[in-house]
Amino acid sequence: MKYLVYFSFLFALVSCAVRQPFTADIKKEYDLTTPEAMKKVQFYTSTYIVLERVVTNGGKAKTDDGTLVTSKSKEENRIIIPALTKCIFESYDANGDINIRFEVGSGRTIKFGIREAQSNGRYYFVAKWDYDKGAEVSYGNEVYYATSNSANSYLLVSIKKLQKTRRKDRVVKGLKV
Repeated sequence: MKYLVYFSFLFALVSCAVRQPFTADIKKEYDLTTPEAMKKVQFYTSTYIVLERVVTNGGKAKTDDGTLVTSKSKEENRIIIPALTKCIFESYDANGDINIRFEVGSGRTIKFGIREAQSNGRYYFVAKWDYDKGAEVSYGNEVYYATSNSANSYLLVSIKKLQKTRRKDRVVKGLKV
């Protein structure tokens, strides 16, 4: 019974926060203009981000008995970042975009920035888009290509609205003549 009370209290405490898109307005409202302030914020991804990398090796050779050999090998690497994955602020870019870290390691950051064509102020996934190949991203000091659905991913933050009200009641008994 005691655990049920603790669980319900914990559930009520956690359920108070609402995840909202991280926008320029939120950044301004909560005074998140310095890197120190941004490092204290827990970020989340809105949707899946899938990064793919394909390395192919191959060659043609001739064996001693005159047989011609063609060899091919293909290695596919995928990095999948599920929706609502926790991530942290790493640094600002020169043009105001922010680098977000998902795991420990050199170069393991993804860039998010405000799109000029959209007026909602959200920080969307940023990549170098090429019509033939897709979105080129450097992750872990290697080149990956993001899937087209990854382009719609943006940053979320948890926001709790706390309101305290203090009330003091006093009942007046009245006066008698």
